[in-house]
Amino acid sequence: MRELAFALEYEPGCNRVADALAEHPGARIRSLSLHATDDRLWRVDHATGSPEALDAISAAFLDAGYYADCLATEDCEATQTTEVLEHTDSALVLYSRWERSPTCISVPHIARTHLGDGLLFETRHEARHYTWRIIHSGSGDVTAFFEDLDAAVGDCAQLEMLRTAEAPGAAGEPSGTSGLAPEQEAALRAAVEHGYYESPRAVDVGELADHLDVPRSTLTYRLRRAEQYLAKRYVGGSQFPGSRPDGRLEYSN
Repeated sequence: MRELAFALEYEPGCNRVADALAEHPGARIRSLSLHATDDRLWRVDHATGSPEALDAISAAFLDAGYYADCLATEDCEATQTTEVLEHTDSALVLYSRWERSPTCISVPHIARTHLGDGLLFETRHEARHYTWRIIHSGSGDVTAFFEDLDAAVGDCAQLEMLRTAEAPGAAGEPSGTSGLAPEQEAALRAAVEHGYYESPRAVDVGELADHLDVPRSTLTYRLRRAEQYLAKRYVGGSQFPGSRPDGRLEYSN
């Protein structure tokens, strides 16, 4: 089994959910379940944040012109159903289902075309940074997948490759001397070199992001994932992010 991880950094006005999250720093959405067939997609998402953030996220999902994960730049006239399964002051659970029209396209549908069936999807959405993790058989055409995905997102989002390797638990420790994705290792090294971890800090995350010429949210994500990996490796020995002792896949909260 192979793991494929990448991120989409949405431009303002291109994705209603990304816009809502960007207006409410600290709010997050993670997928609880995500499935796709050739003509349908359905998913359950768990959002956390302030009551105002959850109201904004709910409104974005329930917008008549929003179709979960559809990459079309205009209304593709799909048939969508969205239901609020739970809504408290601190959590929101949403069920979304849509049937494609001829102009609809999405990450899972592009993945099915190039990576085959039997795919597992996990997503995380923070601010404009939308991270995808796909577990696939390894027999598909990853290059063609990214070419089609890049063409589909166009100018609406920046596509960033994070990782492609054996799935955690399938072949032991990730490749590379540090076990980190190259982008995460570069971010961590730059943070150390520029005094981000000094007390007091010599630079803040915004200044470091400017130095590396990456969006602040992207750098924050890379540093957090690198710190998570190293902390779990230190505390748990053979434990790595994304894996459990029984070999099942897992993302931490």
